[in-house]
Amino acid sequence: MSRGWSTSHLAIAQALATFARLCLCLAAIMAPMPAFAVNPDEVLPDATLEARARTISSELRCMVCQNQSIDDSNADLARDLRLLVRKRLVDGDTDRQVLDYIVSRYGEFVLLKPRFTEKTLILWGAPIALFVVGGFALVVYARRRAGKPTGKPLTPEEEAQLDDILGK
Repeated sequence: MSRGWSTSHLAIAQALATFARLCLCLAAIMAPMPAFAVNPDEVLPDATLEARARTISSELRCMVCQNQSIDDSNADLARDLRLLVRKRLVDGDTDRQVLDYIVSRYGEFVLLKPRFTEKTLILWGAPIALFVVGGFALVVYARRRAGKPTGKPLTPEEEAQLDDILGK
């Protein structure tokens, strides 16, 4: 009897390797897919209104999760907001009116991307201001450093050694 693998063992090993590759491929394909939390009973029959509802829902923050849109959240409040958005759209509101209504009830924090207003000026202007201040500080630092000597002067012995090396 040989100590190596028999053909049946090799066939089983190949089948397991193929199965493992298939599972890995499926996991890689499925991993980046978003898991939307919109339930089938929430979906509007009109595809145009549903697309508008999804667009609006992706702009609104779940007040429970705070780092997800209401379109991605499974929280009860997110579901209520999704239903409210759809109800307002069915009633004939524009996208802007729906957003304004939700902001009037929950405040600017409900928007994932805050609007540019005088209240949010610091939020939008801070990165630009920090970039300008950083650039100014870098210029000032570079100018101050350019005027300073980089080392100490050579001693007479070091100058003599340098002259010998250079052949003077």
